[in-house]
Amino acid sequence: MPNDESKRKWEQQLREGATHLEEDLRRFAKYVNDEIVPDVRRNGSEALRAAAAELHKLAQRMDDHARRTPPPPDAPKP
Repeated sequence: MPNDESKRKWEQQLREGATHLEEDLRRFAKYVNDEIVPDVRRNGSEALRAAAAELHKLAQRMDDHARRTPPPPDAPKP
């Protein structure tokens, strides 16, 4: 069983670790807000347009494939 001195030392180290973690989280949040968010705002619509174009191509290929593939023999007729 740890004595009071080692317990206090462990608690102090834990507090210091928590303090460093809080500081790191603040710096990370500031970095995200200052560097990443503005870039996403500037380029977000462009990325969405590119994604939409790719989804449109995928939908076209799926439609083309569905037209070329005959229905299974036991499929109900529309």
